[in-house]
Amino acid sequence: MAVYNRDMQLPIINNPPSPGQTADALASLPIVSHQGVAPSPPLPVNAEEMRARGWDEVDIVFVSGDAYVDHPSFAMALLGRVLEAAGYRVGIVSQPDWHSCEAWKTFGRPRLFFAISGGNMDSMINHYTANRKVRNSDAYSPGGRIGLRPDRATLSYCQRAREAFKGVPVIAGGVEASLRRLAHYDYWSEKVRRSILLDCKADLLVYGMGEDAIVEIARRLEQGETVKDLRDMRGVAYAMGASETPPDDALEIPSFEAVRDDKYAFAEATKMIHNETNPYNAKRLVQWHDRQAVVANAPPLPVSQEVMDRLYGLPYTRVPHPSYSEPIPAFDMIKDSVTIMRGCFGGCTFCSITTHQGRIIQSRSKQSILGELEQMSASPDFKGIVSDIGGPTANMYEMKCTKPEVEAVCRRQSCVHPTVCKLLGTDHGPLIELMKDARETPGIKKVLVSSGIRMDLARLSPEYMRDLVQHHVGGLLKVAPEHTDPDVLNKMRKPSNDDFEKFTEVFKEESKKAGKKQHIVPYFIASHPGSDLHAMIDLAIFLKRSGYRPDQVQDFIPAPFDVATAMYYTGIDPFTKKPVHVASKLNDRKMQRALMQFFKPENYFEVRKALLKAGREDLIGGGCDALIPENPPPEAFKARRKDANARFRGDYVHGNDKADGKKKKGKRKQSRRAPGKGYRPDRS
Repeated sequence: MAVYNRDMQLPIINNPPSPGQTADALASLPIVSHQGVAPSPPLPVNAEEMRARGWDEVDIVFVSGDAYVDHPSFAMALLGRVLEAAGYRVGIVSQPDWHSCEAWKTFGRPRLFFAISGGNMDSMINHYTANRKVRNSDAYSPGGRIGLRPDRATLSYCQRAREAFKGVPVIAGGVEASLRRLAHYDYWSEKVRRSILLDCKADLLVYGMGEDAIVEIARRLEQGETVKDLRDMRGVAYAMGASETPPDDALEIPSFEAVRDDKYAFAEATKMIHNETNPYNAKRLVQWHDRQAVVANAPPLPVSQEVMDRLYGLPYTRVPHPSYSEPIPAFDMIKDSVTIMRGCFGGCTFCSITTHQGRIIQSRSKQSILGELEQMSASPDFKGIVSDIGGPTANMYEMKCTKPEVEAVCRRQSCVHPTVCKLLGTDHGPLIELMKDARETPGIKKVLVSSGIRMDLARLSPEYMRDLVQHHVGGLLKVAPEHTDPDVLNKMRKPSNDDFEKFTEVFKEESKKAGKKQHIVPYFIASHPGSDLHAMIDLAIFLKRSGYRPDQVQDFIPAPFDVATAMYYTGIDPFTKKPVHVASKLNDRKMQRALMQFFKPENYFEVRKALLKAGREDLIGGGCDALIPENPPPEAFKARRKDANARFRGDYVHGNDKADGKKKKGKRKQSRRAPGKGYRPDRS
C-alpha cells in the first residue's frame, strides 16, 4: 500500500509487503497448458505483418538490440507474449539501424509507449573482451555478425524513440538499463558514469525481469494515468526534475559527484545499494546528481509459481522469426533447453544474476515443465536430447527460507556464504523427482544438466549426486570452482577449494559405480579482485597436480553494479573497507591469464615472466611442480613473432584514428560498419 504526500504527490511506502507476498499484476493472465496448444504466429516485425493481423496501430513498440527469437529465454519474446496475453498489440523492432529514427516509425505512433532494451546482455560486454578488444561475433545476431547494435544501445534507442514520436512515453529496461540505473563504474571508459536515466532521457526505467511491471505500466497508461503517476511502482527508477523533491522515505546514498571523486564514497554507496536488495525490507534509494535526484524504488516482488507457469506456458513458436535466413548462435545454444526456475541466493560478487533476477528462487511447477518437454518431443526437429534443464543454477529448484518471518528482515548478501544458512531449505527431493519424471517422458532420450551446479548444496544430497552422475551427465560436467586461493574465494563469496575437491571425489566414485567414464570440466577466473600472481601460481600448480588443462580461460570483466567491480575500481572491499589487491594493468592481466594455461607453448614467455616477477624460479625447469621447462620450445618463439606482428592490429574500445599514420578526414559515414570493423564510425 502507498499513501501520497499532498505537497509532493509522490508515494511513501508505509507498509512493507508481508513475508512470501508475490507480484500480482500477472494473476489475470490466461492459464495455458502446453499439451495440445498450437503456437501463435510471432509478433509482427513490420507494417505488413501488423495489417495481416487486422491492426491499424500497435499499443507498444518493443525495441531490442537482439535478433527476435520467439522463445522464453529471450526477453523481447517473453515480455511481448505477456503483453499479448494481457490484451495488448505489440510490434517488435529488432536490431534497428540507429543512424536514423526511421525504424522506430515502422508501426506508426504507438498508442501507449516505447519499450526499450539493449538486449539480453549489456551492449559493452557484448561488444568487447576483457582486454577491451572488439569481439569477433555477437551470439544474439543472425550469423553471429557484429555491428548490428551500437555501443551503449539503450542510449541510442531511447533517443531515437523520442525523435520518432514526441510525447510518447519511453520506458527503458533490460540488463543494460538495470545495472546502470544509478551512478556506476564503466570499465570501457575507465570512469564513473552517472545514472543511465540522465543520458538516455527515458521517462521511466524498469529493473529486474519486468513482466509484472510492463503489464502494470500498460494498464495504468491505458486508464489515463501519466508516466509520473507510475513512480509508486516497485522495480522502477526515475529521474526527477531540478525543482522536484525526492520522497521523504528514501534512503540517500552518496551523490554522483561524491562517488566520482572519492573511491571510499563509491565503496560505501555500493554497500548501501546491495543492502537494499531484499524486496521484503528494501528501502527506496535516492542519489543526487548535482541538483537532480535519481530515485530507485524497492525491488519487485517475486512472482508466484502459478504466474511462472503462465509465463512459460504462453504460445511461443520457440524459433527465430521466419525472416532470418542465418542461424542465431544464442538460439542454437538454448533451443533444446528448459528453464525450471529463476533467481539465485548465491550472491557471487562478480555475477549480476542475483541483482537482476533477485535472490528469492521462483520455480515452475513440475506439471508445467513436463508439459513443455512433451511439446518439445512432438517437434520434428527435436532429436530427443534435452541440452539443459535448469536456470541460473541447476540445483536451487524450489529451495527457500524455512522461516518467512526471518526472511522478511534478513539483509544477508548470500544464503550460502560463508556457510550455508541453517534456515535455508536445501531439500533436493522436488528436483530429484522432476529429473526422474523428465527423463521418463515419452520422446525424451536424455536430459542433460548444463547449468552451473552449486557444489556445496549438491554434496548435501547423496541421492541427487547419484542421479546426476548416473543419468544427467553427457561425459563432461561443467562446474565453476572459480579459484583455489581462500582470500580470493572469500572475495567472490564462493566455497573453499576443499568443497570442489570433495565434490570431484564423489563424482568420480559415483561414475565408477555407474560404470561410466565421465570427467569434470572446471572453470576458473583470472584477475578477479584479490587475485595476485602468487594466488594464480598456486592455482596453476593445483591444475597441474590435478591434471586439468582448461581449454577456455575466463578473464574478469568489471560489469556495472557488481560488488567485485567496486573492489576493482576502488581497491576496497565495500563491506569490510579493507584494501583489496587489483590486477588492473594489461600486462598483469595477461600474466594471470597465461598462468591458467601454462601448458600451452605460446604462453611460455608470459608464464616465465610471471614466475620470475613472483620469485618462483623453482617452478622453471624439471621439478615435479615445474610449470615450464628451462628452455623455451620452438613453438614459443613462433608464437612470440606472430604476436609481435599482430599485437596492435584490430579494433579496441579506445580505437586510434591515426593507426595508419594518417589522420582521417571528412564526415562520418551514416551507415552500418562492415563485419569485423567494430562499432564506432570511422575507427581504423
